[in-house]
Amino acid sequence: MLAVRLAPARHPPFDGEGARLFGGRWNSAGVPLVYLSEHLSLAVLESLVYQDRRHLPNDLVAYTVKIPDVLIEHSGEVPPAWFADPLRRQARRFGDMWARELRSLALRVPSAVIPSEFNLLLNPRHAEIEQLERVDEQPFAFDPRLRVG
Repeated sequence: MLAVRLAPARHPPFDGEGARLFGGRWNSAGVPLVYLSEHLSLAVLESLVYQDRRHLPNDLVAYTVKIPDVLIEHSGEVPPAWFADPLRRQARRFGDMWARELRSLALRVPSAVIPSEFNLLLNPRHAEIEQLERVDEQPFAFDPRLRVG
C-alpha cells in the first residue's frame, strides 16, 4: 500500500519524535508514532486542522512510501466511540497498546477529518521498519488561498 506523510523538511520524517513529544489522536505523549495518510489530499487536510492558517509552513515535504500489505493491521477493533471522546482517551489507549505490543508495522485507522477515509500509524520501533520503502519525496507548498487573514 502507498501512503503519504507531510512533514517539515528540517525533521527526520519517520522517527516518530514529534508524536512522542506531543502525543496525537492515536497516541499519548511518550509513545513514538508516525502519522501517514492514504492520499496527499487527506494528509493536507489532516495537517490544516492543526495549523495557524495565517502562517502556514513553507518548508514541508510530501513523502510517499510503500508499506507491504502483510505488515498493515486493519483497525477492525477500533473503540466504537473513538471519535466522540473529546479527550481522545479511548483512541490513545488503543494506539498506545498497539504500539507497545508491536503487533504490526502499520495500523490503518479512520480519519477524524473524513471518517470514510483512512490514515496509517507507523510504529518506528517495529522490527520490520526496514520494509518501509521510500518511493518519492517532493517539496510541498500550501495553496495561498488556504491562508486566512
